[in-house]
Amino acid sequence: MNLEKRHLKQLDWSILAILLAFGLFSYLGISGSADGVEKANMQLLWYAFGFVVLLVTLLFDFRIFHQTAYILYGIGIILLIGVLGTEEQYGATSWYKIGSINFQPSELMKLFTILAVARIMANQADNPDRYRSFYQLMPAGLLLAVPTLLILIQPDLGTAVVYCGMLATMLIVGGIRLRHVMYIGTLIGSFFVGMTFLYQYKRDIFHKIIKEYQWDRIVYWLNPDLEAMGRGFQLKQSLIAVGSGQLMGKGLNTSTQASYGWVPVGESDFIFTVIAEKMGFIGAGCLMILFFFLIYRMIRIAFETTDPFGSYVVSGVVGMLTFQVFENIGMTIQLMPITGLPLPFISYGGSSLLSNFLIMGVVLNIGMRKDTLRFD
Repeated sequence: MNLEKRHLKQLDWSILAILLAFGLFSYLGISGSADGVEKANMQLLWYAFGFVVLLVTLLFDFRIFHQTAYILYGIGIILLIGVLGTEEQYGATSWYKIGSINFQPSELMKLFTILAVARIMANQADNPDRYRSFYQLMPAGLLLAVPTLLILIQPDLGTAVVYCGMLATMLIVGGIRLRHVMYIGTLIGSFFVGMTFLYQYKRDIFHKIIKEYQWDRIVYWLNPDLEAMGRGFQLKQSLIAVGSGQLMGKGLNTSTQASYGWVPVGESDFIFTVIAEKMGFIGAGCLMILFFFLIYRMIRIAFETTDPFGSYVVSGVVGMLTFQVFENIGMTIQLMPITGLPLPFISYGGSSLLSNFLIMGVVLNIGMRKDTLRFD
């Protein structure tokens, strides 16, 4: 432990203020859902634990994560393999059940993957020829591919896509070549062309790759009215609730669609819908501004950090949070297909919240120690 006064002066207090504001939004959103105040009070308890985790993380120099990155990555892989043998919940084997608590290792693995990829990229930071050849991207790609495949097996497509967003951001910051972006874009484009061909002419093979329920999410995302009281119900009710909030919202103490249970999973996946209905465009807009400001502050830390490892870690976190916020909010207003991704710091859930606090602790730690002194 080497926390000193000069480190506290470098602490980004605005990020801590944003996290406190998130706690307020989280409480109001969860209490306005069908689950009500009981789960909202539990969320406050998780928030208290989260701040303890964050503060403990600040006590240690972030470079310890550089030294232990591969060890943590290995532990995370073991946890992801082990969870495949657990009892299925919500259609996936994604959680360890510890008493009354569900622990989702894929949340913690986000940080471990970022640390491992950041370390391998930092080792090449001083090499002017880094990423000149496509094969030089392979080590980072493999580090990401292993947990992504294990998460797809669970299956949890939404979380797996988040991992791809993390890697993309880190590679952009690391200086990936334009031609390599074109190669990857061509591969992705070819995949979609191939899937289109299979859908038209080999429907049985198509549905072996894309499960029926996954395809339904796309179909009823594009047109929820096809089954407004069936598979399009969740999105349809979300749109009605968001629209009914109008400018000022229906009020915190007013009974709403969300509080009566017409918005499924309102305490978690669709918590933005609850907030928009209760607080209107102004309340939902304020929440989005807080997310923008949080991401802006993290980008500042990434630019100002002199340590390449720290810069890559923060950029990975920026990619992770940006994608999750865009996907979660987007799916509630029909901009994106519905997935099981929670809204960071807002949705109910202990493992997700504590993992995010740990991640923010690492980011703040890097910001505190971004300037390496000669006698350090």
